[in-house]
Amino acid sequence: MSKSIKLLAMVALVAGVAACDNSPQEEFVIVEPISVEPTYTGKLK
Repeated sequence: MSKSIKLLAMVALVAGVAACDNSPQEEFVIVEPISVEPTYTGKLK
């Protein structure tokens, strides 16, 4: 086989192995504090 075909086959093999990688990925979870909205009481301050 020619060098270009071997190179193409190697690149395809590396890409296939990288696509099948099942290593756990870190997940980022953002927790926002819950605030209570002011309610209307009918009184003016």
